[in-house]
Amino acid sequence: MTRKLRIGLIPPLWTPIPPKTYGGIELMVHLLTEELARRGHDVTLFGTGDSRTAARLVPVCEQSILDYMAATDACVYEAFANAAVARVLERSADFDLLHFHIGMNWLPFGLLSKCPALFTIHTFASYDDRWLVRHFPGVPLSCISRCQAAQVGEGMGRDLPVVYNGCDFAAFEPAFEPGQYLAFLGRMSHDKNPLDAIRIAQSVGMPILLAGQAQSKKEEAYFEREIRPLIDGKNVRFLGPVDHAQKNELLRHAAALIFPIQWAEPFGLVMIEAMACGTPILARALGSVPEVIDQGVTGYHATEIPDLAALLPKVLSLDRRRIRQHAESRFSFTRMVDDYENLYATYLP
Repeated sequence: MTRKLRIGLIPPLWTPIPPKTYGGIELMVHLLTEELARRGHDVTLFGTGDSRTAARLVPVCEQSILDYMAATDACVYEAFANAAVARVLERSADFDLLHFHIGMNWLPFGLLSKCPALFTIHTFASYDDRWLVRHFPGVPLSCISRCQAAQVGEGMGRDLPVVYNGCDFAAFEPAFEPGQYLAFLGRMSHDKNPLDAIRIAQSVGMPILLAGQAQSKKEEAYFEREIRPLIDGKNVRFLGPVDHAQKNELLRHAAALIFPIQWAEPFGLVMIEAMACGTPILARALGSVPEVIDQGVTGYHATEIPDLAALLPKVLSLDRRRIRQHAESRFSFTRMVDDYENLYATYLP
């Protein structure tokens, strides 16, 4: 794109931009913000006061909401998000385009913007989300996978654009020699399914390292009931939440990433982060998995979890150099920004 735009980006407020540990959406907004600014666009990030960016930062609250909730009696995320959206809309005439990543609850307010307001949906669309999409068809919307677009637009006759998430491959140091353990990285939840990751490792006689954390009372109860009793510090190790450097070390030295999800994952950023390390994926073919993993090139997937362990020898035989090269050709963050620039152009006069 040769035209330089005035772009406002509105991320979730749970964590700073970039996130310190967990925060896939926040990481995508960070990569998008910095690359758009590098390309010469006039970019404003409406983020938390503890965010860092080379673009212009407009703090919509002093610190991330998780920090507020830990240090004060703050308990209602929507109060802060409503304030952020109000501040953004108040200034919407100053921009060529606003790009919201904050969540679908605020989709109707896109109609009040004085410039095009694009909403990217990053999560599995609930009934409420789909209701909003049906009732506010005039608000531009994009998805992060074809499976998500099909789910969001089901029965609506809308062809929703798709922009796949991207990864900064230069930020990951790969390892091309075979790893000695299996890895699981994600929330400690039934949907992400670390339990079956452990079972797969046990069935093939390999140790497994788990990283991540529970993010709700329900997930904490699941972790204590199903996962903690299996952690022995030898064959099953738990690392807790990891920062970027720790994530890189976990993934690059793993023989494979186990991704035995039990829900229609809209994308699964950890899969391309593992690929950036040269690490192949063994996954259940739900949600976006068949779109992200190229069978026999970057990993293998199967429809049913009991069928996964038998695929592990094939997974371990994959060429780790080819995994990284192939993944980078599909999922670089610069490709993601290219695609968003092209999408922005469709909404401009």
